[in-house]
Amino acid sequence: MNWYLAVLKKYAEFNGRARRQEFWMFFLFNLIFGFVAGIVDSILGTYLVVYTIYTLAVLIPFIAVGVRRLHDTGKSGWLYLIVLIPVIGAIALLVLFVIDSTPGENEYGKNPKELIAE
Repeated sequence: MNWYLAVLKKYAEFNGRARRQEFWMFFLFNLIFGFVAGIVDSILGTYLVVYTIYTLAVLIPFIAVGVRRLHDTGKSGWLYLIVLIPVIGAIALLVLFVIDSTPGENEYGKNPKELIAE
């Protein structure tokens, strides 16, 4: 949960780097909360109102952590737009999100793994 809150605290911060753990924990909690929002919509009888509000609220933090994750692998954040290519773009972006960080410092900052180890 701390990873989820950490991403929300950096609401629209596109600079720096994000570890795999930070990205994937945010992704996991985002799925869980989206599922819960869908259940709340079912109970209240609203048609995707709560889910849509939640999704719009976390859209910018999700993009921001994705861009920081790309920075962690040494890639430009603009590479996020590869997702606009149907199917192949999503698969390529998934691969980029899964690969390990570039060791040491890169043009986007110090490696977050090494900062925690210190």
